[in-house]
Amino acid sequence: MDFASFIFSLSTSALLHLGEVPDPVTQNREKNLTLAKQTIDILGMLQEKTRGNLTSEEEKMMETLLTDLRWRYVREVKS
Repeated sequence: MDFASFIFSLSTSALLHLGEVPDPVTQNREKNLTLAKQTIDILGMLQEKTRGNLTSEEEKMMETLLTDLRWRYVREVKS
């Protein structure tokens, strides 16, 4: 597994917890905003701790995923 796959896996977990994608086992969409926030925060921590050590593609992917996930989280919290 490379770094991009790892980050994509974490972002998919966040989307699952936001209820954006169905659970692969049950096919149900369930929200758990606590776990969504925790996963988004982990991605944010990884972004901070890996700053300067990523390729430009990895940095762009990280920024794009985090921005998207943070907006989705805010939207869910406010709904």
